[in-house]
Amino acid sequence: MSNVPSLSFDRIVRALKRDGWTVIRQTGSHIRLQKQTPEETLKLTVPAHRPVKRSTLSHIIKQADLSVEDFLKLL
Repeated sequence: MSNVPSLSFDRIVRALKRDGWTVIRQTGSHIRLQKQTPEETLKLTVPAHRPVKRSTLSHIIKQADLSVEDFLKLL
């Protein structure tokens, strides 16, 4: 497993949009995204920070059901 990079929230949101996620709302410094799959509706929250902590990004990638390598390809 490769290292998770340090990225700003806007690059993370852009990458997730390329994977089919849509922004459904933003409350304060948190951006809520959603993705519809045939089985379920996935939801995750991205903090609007520059940069987002690597540990937080790691959890976001896991919640998005992506590998780090697949996420980096979306950048």
